[in-house]
Amino acid sequence: MTADLIVRVARIENFDPVPGPATDTVVAVRDGRILAVGGDDLLHRWTGPATAVLEFPGATLTPGLTDPHAHPVWGAIEAGTGLDLDGLTTLDDVCARIAEHLAARSTGCTPGHTPARPPAGTSPGTSPGTSADEPADTPAEATGQGIEPWVTGFNLDINVFDAEPTGEPFEQHLPGVPVSLMTRDAHSLVISPAAVTRVGLTGTETFDDASRIATGPDGRPTGFVVELQAMDLVLAHYPEVPLAEAAGHVADRLRRFAATGLTGLHALDFTPPSEEVYRRIEADGDLPLRVRCSPLVPADSTREVWEAVAAQQRLAGRRWHVAGAKFMLDGTADNGSAWFEHPDLHGQNRHPLWRNVDGYREAVRFFTERDIPTATHAIGDQAVRTALDVIEETGHAPSAPHRIEHIESIPDDLLPRFAALGVVAGLQPAHATRLTSADQSDNWSVRIGPQRVAHGWRTRDLLDHGAVVALGSDWPIGVADPRTALADAQLRRPVEQPDAVPVQPGQRITAREAYAGMTRAPAVAAGDTGRLGRIAPGHLADLTVFARNPLHLTPEEQAANPVLATVVDGTPLLHAPRPAAQERTP
Repeated sequence: MTADLIVRVARIENFDPVPGPATDTVVAVRDGRILAVGGDDLLHRWTGPATAVLEFPGATLTPGLTDPHAHPVWGAIEAGTGLDLDGLTTLDDVCARIAEHLAARSTGCTPGHTPARPPAGTSPGTSPGTSADEPADTPAEATGQGIEPWVTGFNLDINVFDAEPTGEPFEQHLPGVPVSLMTRDAHSLVISPAAVTRVGLTGTETFDDASRIATGPDGRPTGFVVELQAMDLVLAHYPEVPLAEAAGHVADRLRRFAATGLTGLHALDFTPPSEEVYRRIEADGDLPLRVRCSPLVPADSTREVWEAVAAQQRLAGRRWHVAGAKFMLDGTADNGSAWFEHPDLHGQNRHPLWRNVDGYREAVRFFTERDIPTATHAIGDQAVRTALDVIEETGHAPSAPHRIEHIESIPDDLLPRFAALGVVAGLQPAHATRLTSADQSDNWSVRIGPQRVAHGWRTRDLLDHGAVVALGSDWPIGVADPRTALADAQLRRPVEQPDAVPVQPGQRITAREAYAGMTRAPAVAAGDTGRLGRIAPGHLADLTVFARNPLHLTPEEQAANPVLATVVDGTPLLHAPRPAAQERTP
């Protein structure tokens, strides 16, 4: 027997707590799995006439990086069709960006396909008379014929508003234009008065979860649309994106992910048109990385909805599959919809998204009993505490542990419970470094107050208490490039801003810990410790080739460390710059 592929580098690094032997430089692969790891003797033992040999002088081979928290379908379509407002810090800048877009674009969009929606899009029963299955737009609205076309955007910094956001400034600058901008946390929209009229919002809408349509003193909608089901009312009117175009956006984004070193990601959603997009891409070839999808279980949903999510677990393609279920126990602190033990400065952030918390407890038990692991979005301390309590009561699914995602601010007594209960902590390093500031002038810090800010983003503390910490991006809400996020985790500031004051500098982690958070930890979270996350015989051949060993670089150097190649299922994909890679056949 011979290998299909042999990869030879200067160093193999598994990011284990104790470094492996420096003599390991060669990996042999057959049928998508690692046959052997060792020195140059493997070249002679496993090479045959059909073996492809890739040599990367001076490079380091690592387990493939996995982003354990991303939203690739709706994020890619949003990024491909909407305005990216990242980096705009004033309302004037935002309005100027929209005006520039209006001046440059041509109208028109083909109707007849489901628009991409963020995880909120699966919420049933958004309001009386509204169905998530209804067509998104009339033909005239979808095509922009005869009426002003929509302007949609994302990454809106809520701090550009002096008080609670309102869409009135858009009417002043862009009269009559329906504008809908998603905030950076993707848990609210700010829409113009024209969009309010287009959607037909009245301010009297009611919802099954903690969503709301903000109203002014006159009782009319202000344009601030908060949380899942309320957002759905607006998103249903977005211009539709043809499936071929949607698949193109997603395929392009996945290729970009692969070029940054990712060989896998956990998509913590499975909203339409996810299945259709993945199947469309695989009809033309393979996905450039693995995708593990966990559908959203909407707040206060019924057992029939749970059964439907359970039935989705058997859906799969060649490199994507459905596994697990996603819950949102609360919203976000910026919107006042997180669940803290004590209210924030405005008297908000004190309620769960699930109005019936016992229903959440019952739902977690339902999925656990069917061997379906769960991931619970829990930002406030009371949400995290409740999720831990529920997991302690239900136990884990046999196939994989339960996870709690985001965990933005928690008190000391919750730290040891993660390891004690075997719960994986999911954190996003760039949220700490890029959505808040050390001087606590940002909306998140002002709202929750200095005491809770001091207990924020506790990566170091969770690791020191023995927790498995999986580091993700939450893209498109966070930074897509894992090298940037991992550098931020070590610096506690944006890696490209050397003069920035670190946020909670005591929570810095080492390079080894950071890279383990995107290799070993995601494998634990997915129940794949025997298949992924390490370079070892029998494991799947998902590998990343870095030009230099990240453990020997500063965080600033790591962020620019070239990815020479990725390997998924034993199939290599070369990335620029390519001169360092040499391919030969024996």
